[in-house]
Amino acid sequence: MRFRAAVLRSHEDPFTVEEVALRTEPAAGEVLVEIAGCGMCRTDLAVRRSAGSSPLPAVLGHEGSGVVVRTGGGFDTALGVGDHVVLSFDSCGHCRNCRGAAPAYCDSFASLNLFGGRGKEAPRLTDAAGGALAPRWFGQSSFAEYALVSARNAVRVDPALPVELLGPLGCGFLTGAGAVLNTFAAGPGDTLVVLGAGAVGLAAVMAATAAGVLTVAVDRHPRRLALAERFGAIPLPAGTPGRAERIRRLTGGGAQYGLDTTASAPLVNDALRALRPTGSLGLVARLRTALPLAPGTLDRGRSIRHICEGDAVPGLLVPLLTRLWQAGRFPFDQLIRTYPLSDINEAERDCDAGRVVKPVLLPAGRSR
Repeated sequence: MRFRAAVLRSHEDPFTVEEVALRTEPAAGEVLVEIAGCGMCRTDLAVRRSAGSSPLPAVLGHEGSGVVVRTGGGFDTALGVGDHVVLSFDSCGHCRNCRGAAPAYCDSFASLNLFGGRGKEAPRLTDAAGGALAPRWFGQSSFAEYALVSARNAVRVDPALPVELLGPLGCGFLTGAGAVLNTFAAGPGDTLVVLGAGAVGLAAVMAATAAGVLTVAVDRHPRRLALAERFGAIPLPAGTPGRAERIRRLTGGGAQYGLDTTASAPLVNDALRALRPTGSLGLVARLRTALPLAPGTLDRGRSIRHICEGDAVPGLLVPLLTRLWQAGRFPFDQLIRTYPLSDINEAERDCDAGRVVKPVLLPAGRSR
């Protein structure tokens, strides 16, 4: 079948919306999804800075949502034609971590999600001239009108929900909310500081408010801080003098938990200083340089760790987040601006410039 997709051909060039061909039917355990919307994540855009680690040309996109139009059957395909689904990251399902309900730490996570996916198979996705395109970015490649995915990373959702807006629940919003609800298991009486009020940070703020957690949000953009305040956090400009001490005062002696989305060494060090004894700091941004820690930042039982995909089992967390949204307690839709797929380069520019928190691309003119 042929359909349109946004192709990234080099690290420097803009996306091009082209006709591509899917050269296989769904196998057992797979489903073909007609994409209704796909969020644009910083991880998609980071491919431009990671020459050699992600094969190009490729179809990116890993916050897809849509409707199942074909299934491959098989024992593990519990989805049917017409089901509305949110797509999340891929995992093998049989390694020790997958069996232990930690699919974000799958032994095959990198090969399935970051390097084009299942590279030893014959090309499944090609351009109009027959050239191979790296498929299954994060198990999806959903900057497209259709995506062929494992049923394992497709989560059925209520068809009454606005399916075109739900894709970011599979990654960005899942990561922020999962850090609060899964990693920290934070609840009433707990305190949290969130560094960076982008999509992940604001999702953490919303989840923390829903869980009854007192939260301080730190960012350098006044508009982002205004959003954090709207969602229940105490806003703190990143340039505030004595930042760590200010956070300690706002949280009544120090935050129990911290979530860094910035990979900024000064902010990470201040967050550690702002933690109460035994406090924990989680990092979700990828570190691209060494992270120097000041003496004393890990004293008194404080700890630091990386958090992948919010420690989430998507099949459990995505339905919880949609229920919270329906109850008015997780208003993620207020962070979204939609663009037609043809405007993907405008969406990227707006995302880079901070003019939008979460772009969502809507495929148009679908053809089978």
